[in-house]
Amino acid sequence: MNHDSYDDAFLADWLGGIRTIAVVGASPKPDRPSHGVARFLAQRGYKVFAINPGHAGRDIAGLPTYAHLADVPEPIDMVDVFRAPEHLESVVGESLALSPRPKLIWGQLGVRDDAAAARAEAGGIAVVMDRCPAIEIPRLRLAPVR
Repeated sequence: MNHDSYDDAFLADWLGGIRTIAVVGASPKPDRPSHGVARFLAQRGYKVFAINPGHAGRDIAGLPTYAHLADVPEPIDMVDVFRAPEHLESVVGESLALSPRPKLIWGQLGVRDDAAAARAEAGGIAVVMDRCPAIEIPRLRLAPVR
Protein backbone atom coordinates (compact mmCIF):
# COMPACT_ATOMS: atom_id res chain seq x y z
CA MET A 1 0.00 0.00 0.00
CA ASN A 2 1.14 3.54 -0.67
CA HIS A 3 1.48 5.35 2.67
CA ASP A 4 1.96 8.86 1.27
CA SER A 5 -1.73 9.65 1.70
CA TYR A 6 -4.92 8.04 2.91
CA ASP A 7 -8.46 8.42 1.68
CA ASP A 8 -10.82 9.85 4.31
CA ALA A 9 -13.19 6.90 3.89
CA PHE A 10 -10.32 4.47 4.55
CA LEU A 11 -9.43 6.23 7.81
CA ALA A 12 -13.07 6.58 8.87
CA ASP A 13 -13.77 2.89 8.20
CA TRP A 14 -10.83 1.82 10.35
CA LEU A 15 -11.48 4.23 13.19
CA GLY A 16 -15.18 3.34 13.17
CA GLY A 17 -14.56 -0.40 13.16
CA ILE A 18 -12.12 -0.82 16.00
CA ARG A 19 -12.93 -1.05 19.70
CA THR A 20 -9.73 -1.92 21.58
CA ILE A 21 -6.50 0.06 21.28
CA ALA A 22 -3.05 -0.50 22.77
CA VAL A 23 -1.01 2.72 22.98
CA VAL A 24 2.65 1.69 22.75
CA GLY A 25 4.92 4.27 24.35
CA ALA A 26 2.21 5.79 26.53
CA SER A 27 3.73 8.29 28.94
CA PRO A 28 2.71 8.85 32.57
CA LYS A 29 3.46 12.57 32.08
CA PRO A 30 0.21 14.47 31.42
CA ASP A 31 1.97 17.00 29.18
CA ARG A 32 3.14 14.32 26.71
CA PRO A 33 1.13 13.74 23.50
CA SER A 34 0.88 9.98 24.13
CA HIS A 35 -0.82 10.63 27.49
CA GLY A 36 -3.34 13.02 25.99
CA VAL A 37 -4.12 10.84 22.98
CA ALA A 38 -4.62 7.75 25.15
CA ARG A 39 -7.01 9.70 27.37
CA PHE A 40 -8.82 11.17 24.32
CA LEU A 41 -9.35 7.74 22.79
CA ALA A 42 -10.72 6.36 26.07
CA GLN A 43 -13.07 9.32 26.38
CA ARG A 44 -14.33 8.59 22.84
CA GLY A 45 -15.44 5.14 23.98
CA TYR A 46 -12.53 2.97 22.88
CA LYS A 47 -11.15 0.44 25.36
CA VAL A 48 -7.54 1.59 25.71
CA PHE A 49 -4.51 -0.12 27.20
CA ALA A 50 -1.25 1.71 27.86
CA ILE A 51 1.97 -0.11 26.96
CA ASN A 52 5.06 1.06 28.86
CA PRO A 53 7.50 -1.47 30.39
CA GLY A 54 8.69 0.97 33.05
CA HIS A 55 5.16 1.61 34.34
CA ALA A 56 3.48 -1.79 34.01
CA GLY A 57 0.92 -2.39 36.72
CA ARG A 58 0.30 1.32 37.29
CA ASP A 59 -2.17 3.71 35.69
CA ILE A 60 -1.28 5.96 32.78
CA ALA A 61 -4.05 8.45 31.99
CA GLY A 62 -6.35 6.35 34.19
CA LEU A 63 -5.73 3.29 31.99
CA PRO A 64 -4.37 -0.16 32.82
CA THR A 65 -0.71 -0.34 31.86
CA TYR A 66 1.20 -3.35 30.62
CA ALA A 67 4.84 -3.97 29.76
CA HIS A 68 4.24 -5.61 26.37
CA LEU A 69 1.45 -6.13 23.87
CA ALA A 70 1.40 -9.83 24.74
CA ASP A 71 0.51 -8.94 28.34
CA VAL A 72 -2.83 -7.33 27.39
CA PRO A 73 -5.53 -9.77 28.57
CA GLU A 74 -7.80 -9.45 25.53
CA PRO A 75 -7.54 -9.10 21.75
CA ILE A 76 -6.31 -5.74 20.47
CA ASP A 77 -7.88 -4.21 17.36
CA MET A 78 -5.38 -1.36 16.89
CA VAL A 79 -1.82 -0.74 18.05
CA ASP A 80 -1.15 3.03 18.26
CA VAL A 81 2.61 3.61 18.19
CA PHE A 82 4.26 6.51 20.05
CA ARG A 83 7.84 5.31 19.54
CA ALA A 84 10.59 6.58 17.27
CA PRO A 85 10.36 5.25 13.69
CA GLU A 86 13.29 2.88 14.21
CA HIS A 87 11.19 1.00 16.80
CA LEU A 88 8.22 0.39 14.49
CA GLU A 89 9.79 -2.84 13.22
CA SER A 90 9.89 -4.32 16.74
CA VAL A 91 6.27 -3.28 17.36
CA VAL A 92 5.31 -5.01 14.12
CA GLY A 93 7.15 -8.14 15.31
CA GLU A 94 5.28 -8.09 18.63
CA SER A 95 1.98 -7.56 16.81
CA LEU A 96 2.58 -10.43 14.39
CA ALA A 97 3.29 -12.74 17.35
CA LEU A 98 -0.14 -12.08 18.89
CA SER A 99 -3.08 -14.41 18.42
CA PRO A 100 -5.37 -13.07 17.27
CA ARG A 101 -3.36 -10.40 15.52
CA PRO A 102 -4.38 -6.74 15.67
CA LYS A 103 -6.27 -5.51 12.64
CA LEU A 104 -4.37 -2.23 12.39
CA ILE A 105 -1.04 -0.69 13.37
CA TRP A 106 -1.19 3.11 13.54
CA GLY A 107 2.10 5.05 13.55
CA GLN A 108 1.74 8.46 15.13
CA LEU A 109 2.95 11.71 13.58
CA GLY A 110 6.56 11.24 12.49
CA VAL A 111 6.40 7.45 12.85
CA ARG A 112 7.01 5.91 9.44
CA ASP A 113 8.95 2.84 8.33
CA ASP A 114 7.83 1.50 4.97
CA ALA A 115 9.70 -1.81 5.36
CA ALA A 116 8.03 -2.45 8.73
CA ALA A 117 4.66 -1.54 7.20
CA ALA A 118 5.20 -3.99 4.34
CA ARG A 119 6.02 -6.75 6.85
CA ALA A 120 2.85 -6.01 8.84
CA GLU A 121 0.70 -5.94 5.71
CA ALA A 122 2.21 -9.23 4.50
CA GLY A 123 1.08 -10.65 7.86
CA GLY A 124 -2.48 -9.42 7.38
CA ILE A 125 -2.28 -6.26 9.50
CA ALA A 126 -3.27 -2.94 7.93
CA VAL A 127 -1.03 0.06 8.56
CA VAL A 128 -1.50 3.82 8.85
CA MET A 129 1.58 5.96 9.45
CA ASP A 130 2.40 9.57 10.24
CA ARG A 131 -1.14 10.38 11.37
CA CYS A 132 -2.82 10.96 14.73
CA PRO A 133 -6.24 9.46 15.51
CA ALA A 134 -6.91 12.35 17.93
CA ILE A 135 -6.65 14.69 14.94
CA GLU A 136 -8.41 12.43 12.44
CA ILE A 137 -11.45 11.55 14.59
CA PRO A 138 -12.63 15.18 15.00
CA ARG A 139 -11.60 16.09 11.44
CA LEU A 140 -13.68 13.23 10.06
CA ARG A 141 -16.51 14.05 12.51
CA LEU A 142 -16.68 10.48 13.76
CA ALA A 143 -19.20 9.70 16.46
CA PRO A 144 -17.98 8.25 19.77
CA VAL A 145 -17.71 4.46 19.92
CA ARG A 146 -20.61 2.77 21.67
